[in-house]
Amino acid sequence: MLEKIREGSQGLAAKIILGLVILSFALAGIGGYLGQTTEQSVAEVNGVKITQRDFARAFDNERARQEQQFGEYFAQLANDPTFMAQLRQSVINRLIQQELQSQLAAEMGLRISDAEVRKAILDMPAFQFGGKFSNDRYLQVMRQMGFQADDFREFLRKEMTRSQLVSALAGTDFTLSNELSLAVGLQQQERAIDYLVLDNAKYKETVTVSDEEIQNYYDLNQAQFLAPEQVKVAYVELNADNLELATPISAEQIAEYYQQNQAMYSEPEKRRVAHILVENSEDDAAAQQKAEELLAQLQQGADFAELAETQSDDIVSAELGGDLDWIERDMLDPDFEDAAFALTEVGQLSEVVQSEFGYHIIKLTDLQPGESKALADVEPEIRSELEKVEKADIYYEKQTELAELAFEVSDSLEDAATAIGATVQTTDLLARGQLPAPLNQPNVAAVIFSPELLEDRVNSEVLELGSEHVVVVRVVEYKPAATKELAQVSEQIKDILVAEKATSLAKEQAEALFAELQAGTAIAALAEQAGVELQSEDKLTRRTFSVPPALTQQVFKLAHPDTAPVVDLVELNNGNVALVALKSVNTPSETEVNEQIKQSLTMQLANKNYQTFVEALEAQAEVLRKPMAPQGE
Repeated sequence: MLEKIREGSQGLAAKIILGLVILSFALAGIGGYLGQTTEQSVAEVNGVKITQRDFARAFDNERARQEQQFGEYFAQLANDPTFMAQLRQSVINRLIQQELQSQLAAEMGLRISDAEVRKAILDMPAFQFGGKFSNDRYLQVMRQMGFQADDFREFLRKEMTRSQLVSALAGTDFTLSNELSLAVGLQQQERAIDYLVLDNAKYKETVTVSDEEIQNYYDLNQAQFLAPEQVKVAYVELNADNLELATPISAEQIAEYYQQNQAMYSEPEKRRVAHILVENSEDDAAAQQKAEELLAQLQQGADFAELAETQSDDIVSAELGGDLDWIERDMLDPDFEDAAFALTEVGQLSEVVQSEFGYHIIKLTDLQPGESKALADVEPEIRSELEKVEKADIYYEKQTELAELAFEVSDSLEDAATAIGATVQTTDLLARGQLPAPLNQPNVAAVIFSPELLEDRVNSEVLELGSEHVVVVRVVEYKPAATKELAQVSEQIKDILVAEKATSLAKEQAEALFAELQAGTAIAALAEQAGVELQSEDKLTRRTFSVPPALTQQVFKLAHPDTAPVVDLVELNNGNVALVALKSVNTPSETEVNEQIKQSLTMQLANKNYQTFVEALEAQAEVLRKPMAPQGE
C-alpha cells in the first residue's frame, strides 16, 4: 500500500517538471499575457502560425529577464539596433523550437492528464495562502494575468507536456567510462608556451585622424549614433500595501477571527504506526485467515518488526519493520485511518482491518497529541492578515474610482489622483530602458510607447504591476529617435578610428615578425627586436586566467609540437596581437573521474544532444520565418 500511496508524487521527474513549469509561470510576468491583439504571424511551423501576440509576450519576458540580469548596462545594449535585432531573432527561434516540440509531443501521444494539471495548480506557491491552496487567490491571480481558468489550464498542460518531452530526452543521455577518461584528460592537459603581445596602445601616438575621415565614418555609420526615442511620463500609482486604515484593527476583531479560524492555528494529532499487510487480490478468505493467524502470533509475543519483514506484502515498509512513519488524518485509506486513530496507547495492536489493499494489522509506535497556538502567539499574524483584507477592500474601491476617472477625464490625471488621495508623479525625458520603477515593467513600457499614448496623449487603462498594485500613465512629452549631431560624437568617432588604425599597425608589425618566426627566428629574439617583454607559461590550462582568453583558446587548438615549437599569430579581443610558440604538451596518463566531473560532462553531452535534436526537428519541418519591421526600443 505504501508504494501506491507514494508513487507519482515523489518522483524526481515529477519534481523537475513541476519546477520547470513554476519557473516558466513566474518568468511569464503579468504584462506578457496582456499582450497585443493582432493575429499577424511572425513565423509558421508546419502550417501552424506563431502570432505577433505570442512573440510580443515572449519578447517582453526576455527583455525583462535581460534587464534584470544586466541592470543599467542593458540600456546601452538596447540602443544598439544590431543587438535588439539579434534578441528579437533569438526569441522567434525559441518560439519555433517550442512549437516543434509541441508538435512532436502530440505525434508521440504525450499528454498531461487533468489530474496532473490540477495537482500542479494546487501545488503552485502563487496560488497558496497560509501554506494551502486558496481558490480566491487563484481567481485573483487569473484576473491579474488576463487568463480565463480554462485557458490557463491548457497553457499549463502545454508547458508540462513540452517539459515531459525534454526531460525524457535528457534522461536517456549517458557517458561511457573511456569517454569520461579521455574528456577529463583533455580538460587537465597542460601546455608550455612562450608569447609576446603587441599592444596597440603604443601605436596610437603615431596615428592621426582627419576631419574628413571623421565625417566619412559618421556618414557611413549613422545607425551607431542614433539617440533613442524618449518620453516624459506622468503617472498615478495605487498600492494596497501603502494604504492607511481609517480605524486600527481592534483586539475584539483579532479574537473573533481567532475563534472562527482555530484550525489554522492548531497542530493536528499525529501518529506513527507500523503495519503488516496481507494482500487479498487472489483469495480473500485465505488472506483474512492468514492475517488472523499473524495477529494471534503477535498477541502471543511474536516480534512485530520481524514478522512484518518476513510476512508483510508491503515490501517497502517491510524492510523497515512495517514502519509507515508519521501520519495525519486524510492521508491514507479511511478504514485504515479509523483503526489507526482508534489506538490510544503506544505499542497497542489493532484487530485485523480490511481496506482496498487487503488485510492489515496496525501497531501504534508513537503518538503526538494535537495542540493549538495561543492567541497571544498569533496576534501579530492575525492583525497583519486583517489589515491586508481591509486594505484590499479599500484598494478595490479606489481602483474602480481610478479607472473610471482616468477614462472619463482622459486628458489629465489630476482628477483621478485627487479622488483616490494620491499625487501625480512625473519623470524626466527618458528612453525606454531608463524608465524608473514602477514604469520599468514590460507591460507598462509597451503601453507608454504605444501609438495611442504617444499620438493621442490620453490616459492609459489601469495597468497591473502585481498583487493589488496598479498604475495609470500618460505621455506628457515625446521626443522621437534621432541621429546625434556630428559635434556630439566626433570625439567618440576619433577614438574609434585611432583604435582601428593602431590595431592595423600592430597587426602589420605582428605579421612581419610572424614571418620571421616561421622562418626559424627565436621568439625571444623577436621580443627583443620589437621592444616588448617575452612572457612564458609552463603549465597553461584551459582555466588559466593570467593569459588572454583568446590566446589560451587558440593555443589548445594547435597541433602537438615535434622537434620544433608550433607557432601562431593570434588577434586578441582588445585589438592587441600576440605571437605564440607552443613548446610542449603534457596530458596526464591517469585521470580521476569523480561524480561531479561525471555529472558535468554528462550535462554537457545532454545539452549538445538536445541542440542536435532541435536542429533535426527544424530540418525535417516546414518553417517559414517572416520579416519583421523594427520595433521601437
